[in-house]
Amino acid sequence: MLTLQNITYGYPGKDTLFDNINFTIGRQDKAALVGNNGTGKSTILRIMAGILQPASGSVRTETKPYYIPQHYGQFSHMTIAAALGVEERLHALKEILGGNVTEENMSALADDWNIEERCHEALTQWGFKAEDLFCRMDKLSGGEKTKVFLAGIAIHRPQIVLMDEPSNHLDSSSREMLYSYIKTTGNALVIVSHDRTLLNLLSTVYELNRQGITAYGGNYDFYAGQKEIAAQALTEDLKEKEKALRKAKETEREAMERQQKLDARGKKKQEKAGLPTIVMNGLRNNAEKSTARMKDVHAEKTGSIAEELSRLRRELPDKDKMKIGFDDSSLHKGKILVTAKDINFSYNNRQLWNTPLNFVISSGQRIAIKGGNGSGKTTLVRLMLGELKPAEGELQAAAEKVVYIDQDYSLVDNRLNVYGQAQQFNTAHLQEHEVKSRLTHFLFTSGDWDKSTSVLSGGEKMRLLLCCITLSDKAPDMIILDEPTNNLDIQNIEILTAAVKDYKGTLIVISHDAYFLEEVNVQGSIELA
Repeated sequence: MLTLQNITYGYPGKDTLFDNINFTIGRQDKAALVGNNGTGKSTILRIMAGILQPASGSVRTETKPYYIPQHYGQFSHMTIAAALGVEERLHALKEILGGNVTEENMSALADDWNIEERCHEALTQWGFKAEDLFCRMDKLSGGEKTKVFLAGIAIHRPQIVLMDEPSNHLDSSSREMLYSYIKTTGNALVIVSHDRTLLNLLSTVYELNRQGITAYGGNYDFYAGQKEIAAQALTEDLKEKEKALRKAKETEREAMERQQKLDARGKKKQEKAGLPTIVMNGLRNNAEKSTARMKDVHAEKTGSIAEELSRLRRELPDKDKMKIGFDDSSLHKGKILVTAKDINFSYNNRQLWNTPLNFVISSGQRIAIKGGNGSGKTTLVRLMLGELKPAEGELQAAAEKVVYIDQDYSLVDNRLNVYGQAQQFNTAHLQEHEVKSRLTHFLFTSGDWDKSTSVLSGGEKMRLLLCCITLSDKAPDMIILDEPTNNLDIQNIEILTAAVKDYKGTLIVISHDAYFLEEVNVQGSIELA
């Protein structure tokens, strides 16, 4: 149904992004496209959609795919109808029904007489009103924009649907609607996503990397299991190589010690024999050459093993390269950190929550704040941080040190470089080499230390903040994460998950990502309505 053959693509003036990619999607196939940020997943989708042209290779498709992009800025000046590509047809229908039956209007309508009805039904399903068709896109939230394009599937009735991070800004109920569509549709699907609940609904996973594209015949859990098996095998290879390197160095040391003893005994015998100086010098030179040859043989062997060891370490998944060590919070488990009694907040004299909130958060708990878009999740966090005051009720907070990582990573100062940002958090007064060593553990090499934080990706900012937390003289009593997986690829979600699981303090998470919440052992929730 859709085939990419020998596709090569590179941005002008830059290296080739990918080369000789082959990919086929058949009728009713449901495929995930995964890979680290920067490997070109979104680019491949746009090539499939016909938006980009490859440098070489061919794209063949039996029918025009329907494409849902990740970003919507190009539609800001348009109405919903225009963004969905139906405005001209709707206008033509209105003109014809009003008696203006021209050839131009009939051609624009293309016999699509129920276009208006389909639009209304599809938008209603996703929570819009009929009159919203002519609302401007820039008036909508990120989640609403996504729902507009999801509604477009029912309007255009395509056979192939391409989606780029479709669940990014959706709340839980909208995600469930998306999941239901994926499970029941007969359309062929290709989806780029870091939403592992969604990925588990797809029957094939294609992994894109610098070497090409690899197919895994199963859902995300199957794919992750295969990757884990490969990682374990790699770890075993590493252990064997490390053992071999230690053995080679020990053998080298023992051989050199034996040679030195032999040389010393030979020299004493030669001196006792009273050999002429010229003969003594010749024997000494021969002994030195023999020792040098032995050093070269051992150096070549240990060098070969060390090089192989270095290659294996480079192949390790990033989450396994990182050394994450959070100190325990000084608070004993069970200490009450936050108490809310009948609290509410008001916007324009209107109460935010239908029912006042009552809850207690104790040290060591892992709690999710849940609710639809606009339900006040971030507002509740700001109340807990003391940035806002409740309009009614009483809220008491006892945590001394709270780290709040929001969706925009506001704790990162874009005026600083990576090393300077780390130093801002270095209340433990670590030496420069210790700070840089810690940065290296979080995958910031020497080439990154002078890089401006303003150019870091979301995943890089998240890793930098995790590193910064470990530089403090005191572990945070509470970490609050606001939609932490929204702007991360799977690789960085795994890094974040490993770090959060290692943290022993109190964790508060705002997230619609059920898979992530389960992975980090969230066991309680505060429900907002």
